[in-house]
Amino acid sequence: MILLNKISQLADTKRWWTSISITYSAASIITLIGIYGIGQYGLALFILTPFFVGFSSTAIYGYNHKITKKTAFTISVVTISIMLATLLIFAIEGLICIAMATPLSLLLMWLGSLVGYYIISKKPSGTMISVNLLMLMIPLTSFVENKIESENITSVVTVVKINASQETVWENVIVFPELKTPTEFLFKAGIAYPINATIKGEGIGAVRYCNFTTGSFVEPITKWNEPNLLSFDVLESPQPMKELSFWDIDAPHLHDYFVSKKGQFKLIKISDKETLLEGTTWYSNKIKPNFYWNIWSDFIIHKIHDRVLTHIKQTSEQTDNKI
Repeated sequence: MILLNKISQLADTKRWWTSISITYSAASIITLIGIYGIGQYGLALFILTPFFVGFSSTAIYGYNHKITKKTAFTISVVTISIMLATLLIFAIEGLICIAMATPLSLLLMWLGSLVGYYIISKKPSGTMISVNLLMLMIPLTSFVENKIESENITSVVTVVKINASQETVWENVIVFPELKTPTEFLFKAGIAYPINATIKGEGIGAVRYCNFTTGSFVEPITKWNEPNLLSFDVLESPQPMKELSFWDIDAPHLHDYFVSKKGQFKLIKISDKETLLEGTTWYSNKIKPNFYWNIWSDFIIHKIHDRVLTHIKQTSEQTDNKI
């Protein structure tokens, strides 16, 4: 009896790792094809792939074998954890991007494990066909996404009240000195942040340089309405982050996937010593689904705005207090 139990346990262990290995291998190949072959960070990668991980690992383990929802969830978590660790270890992605993708991935993986559990329970004969169809559907979806991709422009607005005159605030909007080293975890984790700003020329046609830790935003001025409005296009932009990793990562999504298009500073006079400063950035984000990734990108841009506007506020108030 003891021998039979041990044999059963060994068989379960073999089935466990077989289902993980097959799912991991298939999902990894699909991921690499999507990122480096097709160049797409979209629904196929962030929706279908984690769903496939949950579905496939559950279906393969439970095929002609007893499985519970708890086991289905556990085996799915182990599989996707190994996948995420591989992305980090082999310098495919950095820690901060993996951390941002994890909540959505776990949700879709859990849904995949539930669907896999119910299919294996109700119609086990069609399970392997479903696994194969889903596996083929992922690169096909990625290819279609790449062909029909359209630019999605989003704006982020941040406002701060400054106890200084409009003229003083304007001078600190055009050019501002070195900012203090940030204390926020977001910037310490690798998200690029502004250091200072300089300008060449004056009026429309002048070029402003907003210098970040990863390079400079080159911003030709399109509207110069002193001291009310400064608008500019973004001609060149640096990488949005330096991936936190053991290695020097140059992932495709660091280039032309999250791009600033234009920006402006609007100054609204409240009184002779009070000004409302409104900073706006228009950007495109090719990483999908937009409803999820725009939450992160909006949050990051708000934090960058806060850093710049707070610095302008402090500098302007200090200047006016000396007068």
